[in-house]
Amino acid sequence: MNAPFSTGDHSRILGWSPSRQVIDTQDVYRLVILALPGFSLLSLSSFVDPLRIANSVSGRSFFEWTIASLDGQPVECASGFVLSVGSDFASTGECVQAGKGTNMVIVCAGERVERQTSAALSKILRLCKRRGVPIAALGTATWLLADSGLLDGTACTIHWDKRAALSEKFGRLQVTDRLFVRDTHLLTCAGEFASFDLVMELISERLGRDTALTVCRHTTAGYWRPASDRQWTINAGEAGICKPVAEVIRIMEEHIEDPLPLRDIAKCVGRSQRQIERLFQRSVSLSPMRFYLHLRLNRAKRLIAQTELPIIEIAIACGFVSASHFSKCFREAFGANPSTCRG
Repeated sequence: MNAPFSTGDHSRILGWSPSRQVIDTQDVYRLVILALPGFSLLSLSSFVDPLRIANSVSGRSFFEWTIASLDGQPVECASGFVLSVGSDFASTGECVQAGKGTNMVIVCAGERVERQTSAALSKILRLCKRRGVPIAALGTATWLLADSGLLDGTACTIHWDKRAALSEKFGRLQVTDRLFVRDTHLLTCAGEFASFDLVMELISERLGRDTALTVCRHTTAGYWRPASDRQWTINAGEAGICKPVAEVIRIMEEHIEDPLPLRDIAKCVGRSQRQIERLFQRSVSLSPMRFYLHLRLNRAKRLIAQTELPIIEIAIACGFVSASHFSKCFREAFGANPSTCRG
């Protein structure tokens, strides 16, 4: 529903907390979604559709939302669909400044997020922070909050594909791999289906768990995941990946910059090196350390494509002690020099 907003009191939702009682449901909760070109339609629909369903099953419009683009013109998502909008960034900023009917601002971005920082967007985000209006970043939009200086010293999350680049670009951030992180007035979310988990908490806290469960059943999801759940790049059950192998891979992913020897990994999972080698050969047809090397090289490839960091810094960030060794391994894996992969 793209609806014009009337005056509202955003202060009622500032303390999102599982222990908080359900808020007075007589109040309409109004959201403004800032859509950047190339945004993820999956992230947006996973967040918005449960709100629509919540209104439907409740028989009242407890949630209202409008979409805003930079210039008020339709905006195209990554899938090529064009989304009509009801406002622009400047008008959104004026509403926030005047305290008119904005309970939360949601930023939705996509793959080329590094190029989408703008003065207009930064102005709105900083204004929201000053006015105490909660901001939620879906998927890669965490990058925009960081670039605007809003996340210094704050725990946050981002889609796993951008996690390494975000950590390297903004060294002071506490970047986690959780589905979503709530810190006072700032919420960051991994996006995609994690947007559903985030909005289900909002529905549960606004309208009660019974209503949220009804919404969940309507979507056929069955349940929603807690914020503390991790993003998994490889899950147990995927293509024959057993749980012990998935646990080893998790440890490897947490130690990209400081690679662990297999004996230390074996101690962490309570298995012998030989057991781990057999499990990896059976699951992925690679030795554990060869698989580890591929993880590090793939991380490096993403950093090369997504950041402007010098190649030597990327090599060090991915656990290589020299640029020459890194280049040799990279060429063997991808058939090209690291510099040729820079977008």
